[in-house]
Amino acid sequence: MAYKSEEDDKVRLDKWLWAARFYKTRALAKAAIESGKVHCRGERCKPGKEPRVGDEFLLRTGFDERTVVVKALSAVRRGAPEAQLLYEETPDSLRRREEAAALRKSGALGVSTDGRPTKKQRRQIHQLHGNYD
Repeated sequence: MAYKSEEDDKVRLDKWLWAARFYKTRALAKAAIESGKVHCRGERCKPGKEPRVGDEFLLRTGFDERTVVVKALSAVRRGAPEAQLLYEETPDSLRRREEAAALRKSGALGVSTDGRPTKKQRRQIHQLHGNYD
């Protein structure tokens, strides 16, 4: 019986994303790929795609969009410090994510996740929509 070695360069994309700790489960990684949240060279991917060292992937998770370059392949999920050695995020991607996080934090987008709006906020919403009841 032949066992697969870790150095084997045949790894499915969903398995690599799971091993690199972008998603908590392999099923979530597969669902993200199938729903079009993972792109390689501007095109949607399939879960069975075999990533290669040097490939660049665009990943969308929640509010964040990151561009990562594959540095190593692994089908085994390990600790976060080891998982971060599998990829490198591009400097442009880091800058965009930090800017977006700062915008969200400042409330400049008008999106507040603090729960229900206050009475004052409700009045402002009604004025914005033209409901002056």
